[in-house]
Amino acid sequence: MPHVYILECADGSYYVGSTVDLERRLAEHRLGLGAAYTRRRLPIRLVYSYECGRVDEAYSREKQVQGWSRAKREALIRGDLVLLPRLAKKAFPPSPPVE
Repeated sequence: MPHVYILECADGSYYVGSTVDLERRLAEHRLGLGAAYTRRRLPIRLVYSYECGRVDEAYSREKQVQGWSRAKREALIRGDLVLLPRLAKKAFPPSPPVE
């Protein structure tokens, strides 16, 4: 089944990926055969995974999470789903009064 996953690397950074075989892909990352990003930051640890229904869903979710801030990724990892919408909102200055 397709998965989207987050790895924590040795330097504390996060890597977001997707795969149809999670166990195989994790083994590749741990052996240094995964993405160049994780090869430079071994060892890695799986901190989040989500099983999707289709490959395109996993890929779409991967791209979505890659665009998130560190704080939002960490909320997802913790399972703090209530916090996600609040972390998605950008702070804009108040609008000037309309005359």
